[in-house]
Amino acid sequence: MTQIVEKLPSVTAEMQARIKSAPRTAASHRALMAEVPAMNALQAGGTAQRTSLPASVSVVTWNVERCLFPEDTAVHMERFAPQVVLLSEVDHGMARTGQRHTTEAMAEAMGMTYLFGVEFHELDLGGPTEQAFCKDDFNSLGWHGNAILSAVKPERVRLIRLDDHGHWYSSDEVPADPEQPRLGGRMAIVAVLPTDAGPVCFVSTHLESNADAAHRHAQFELLLDAVDDFAPDMPVVIGGDLNTGNHLPPDFDWKRETLFDLARSRGYDWSATPDGMTTRASLITPHPDRVMKLDWFCIRGLRSTDSALVPSLDSNDRPLSDHDAVWAQFDLS
Repeated sequence: MTQIVEKLPSVTAEMQARIKSAPRTAASHRALMAEVPAMNALQAGGTAQRTSLPASVSVVTWNVERCLFPEDTAVHMERFAPQVVLLSEVDHGMARTGQRHTTEAMAEAMGMTYLFGVEFHELDLGGPTEQAFCKDDFNSLGWHGNAILSAVKPERVRLIRLDDHGHWYSSDEVPADPEQPRLGGRMAIVAVLPTDAGPVCFVSTHLESNADAAHRHAQFELLLDAVDDFAPDMPVVIGGDLNTGNHLPPDFDWKRETLFDLARSRGYDWSATPDGMTTRASLITPHPDRVMKLDWFCIRGLRSTDSALVPSLDSNDRPLSDHDAVWAQFDLS
């Protein structure tokens, strides 16, 4: 069972030292993950505005790239009046985002409830492009993860871990990134939300970037199995950064991913995702020249009546993220 908490327990100084000094192996990583309570919990907060979502619901999925500007990011979505927002790459207690709980700040600005789950405990201040935003030389918590914002309180929730070997920590199974050392791994937050047409399962997820198509296929298969177990025979909306095409040289062609056919074979479709690439240069992206299609809706048991890519440039042409948002209107009836 996923523990639901009002406040995620922090990593003690003693535990932090153990994490940094432990052998960089998958076995060590698995043991450390079991000792950090926040890795198996979801933080819940905010204020619900409704008791049930309408039968036609507006949903945004967005990788907000650390969420440097949470209030401005919330304002940027206002014209779509989303009742559900599926977020990835949100910071909580990181120096690069002013030690703020960016999910909580967005939820407050939008008058919504939230669920936040830890993808990674960051062991440093972030990549070189992010450190210019750090006013402190420490992270107060070091959490980085996914979130679901909604206009209603969820009926049931679950955190689903998609790997445990320490892709960004260990060195014996996959090469780790020395510039972004982290404890943790890719994950998903799953929530059943009440609607006027009955309960619907919403999923916010983020697949591995530093891997190939087979790795992401395995992660997505694990996710679909977990959703089937959690919400069998229920309409499902999966949204997130699936990192499609990443590490597929030379052209980052998302069409070479096998997870698309995997989902279709399980009764899902991709029709709610609009055409077009979803990345752009931003204030902190390490790859400003890459143009990729990473962000998707994958749905089962309902239909999309409209969809659009939402450029992440604010009214002053400042990029809020290196990903554009993806919006869709869903008919749940």
